[in-house]
Amino acid sequence: MTQAAVVGFAQSPCRVRQDATTSGVEMLVPIFAEVFRATGLAKADIGFWCSGSSDYLAGRAFSFVQAVDAIGAVPPAMESHVEMDGAWALYEAWVKILTGEAEIALAYGFGKSSGAPLRRVLALQLDPYLVAPLWPDSVSIAALQARLGLEAGRWTEKDMAEVAARSRSAALANPQAQVSGDIAAEELLGRPYVAEPLRAHDCAPVGDGAAVVIMASERRAAQLCARPAWITGFAHRIDSGSLGARDLLAVPSAAAAARAAGADKGRAVEVAELHAPFTHQEIMLRGPLGLGDGVAVNPSGGALCGNPMFAAGLARIGTAAQAIMSGRAGRALGHATSGPALQQNLVCVMEGR
Repeated sequence: MTQAAVVGFAQSPCRVRQDATTSGVEMLVPIFAEVFRATGLAKADIGFWCSGSSDYLAGRAFSFVQAVDAIGAVPPAMESHVEMDGAWALYEAWVKILTGEAEIALAYGFGKSSGAPLRRVLALQLDPYLVAPLWPDSVSIAALQARLGLEAGRWTEKDMAEVAARSRSAALANPQAQVSGDIAAEELLGRPYVAEPLRAHDCAPVGDGAAVVIMASERRAAQLCARPAWITGFAHRIDSGSLGARDLLAVPSAAAAARAAGADKGRAVEVAELHAPFTHQEIMLRGPLGLGDGVAVNPSGGALCGNPMFAAGLARIGTAAQAIMSGRAGRALGHATSGPALQQNLVCVMEGR
């Protein structure tokens, strides 16, 4: 087995885009070109492609096949797909490199979240017998989780507003962010609820976007990037899909994934990009992921400032890798989640050498 490193990352601006279809081609072609320019690679150099998207979100079967138009028919490519965030596509690509089946792999994720009422669409992922018939939307489920935390004394509404204010301020330096700006937590607390106790700033915006990450084997990485982000651990775990079968204030899958990825081994993580679509979920994840006060959490603004479905998790890993490749961090953690109330969690730990 060899080692793998992230050598390239690009993402499209997260916006509600009228020019993009659910195939994602319009969002993917420019960022493919961007990451190829940065690495000096061409399409023919990619030994394995893997995409993350949702036919369900697009509203038709095998819609991901249309995105292959962004790759092109020539030269022939070894391609795969996961019905998940692109972070899980990256995991599959990582396995391909570790097993020697490819030396260079590209993972991408895309989603047109604005194509339908997202809160209602996501309700259909719930238990079809007991929960889905009640139509609890994704924001309302997160609100139940936030309310439990408030009543348990785990956080306050001010704590949540401070997460939003810090994220928006950080996103000022991120041109891909959908939401940014300097605003005081006190001003945010004066705004109306969307689903009590959540206000609009507590929830990730609905937007369309895509992300792409290129990985390379130990033999090729140094040729493609001056400072590769070496993946030292990569793992994902899952909790019960039944909301009534788990403690909504505990995220054992996140803690287990972090342990399996070795987040607690070696030198401390300096930067962590967390896929937390709600303010209280960032607070929830800090403990299970072992993130102390000295860790810079979501310096990009995170999902609260741009959360394109099926690309936001991959973008968290790519952004964390970018911190290493630029020399701003020596060790970083990228996190992705899927499912209601942090049901599934993936952790990728990277370091520079």
